[in-house]
Amino acid sequence: MKEGIHPNYREVCFLDLSNGFKFVTRSSVNTKEMVKMDDGRDLPLYKLDTSSESHPFYTGTQKSVDTMGGPVAKFLSRYGKTAAKPAEAPAEEAPAA
Repeated sequence: MKEGIHPNYREVCFLDLSNGFKFVTRSSVNTKEMVKMDDGRDLPLYKLDTSSESHPFYTGTQKSVDTMGGPVAKFLSRYGKTAAKPAEAPAEEAPAA
């Protein structure tokens, strides 16, 4: 490999600010802070707004748009029975002779 062109790839501690969850993985992200881990290692610290521990999609607390009662749900609750059926065409009259 060519020297001096690759980013610094090392172990980094990521901290989820919403719940305090920490995890360590290898990354080349730029950091300014360091954190002392439980095992005594000093690792670069990168702060996240959300991670898989706090994101609603991964925690199972995500709400479905269909069940939130939006405008479509309100319309279907009011007019669903009549709106779901196609309109019937009027009966054609027999031609006058």
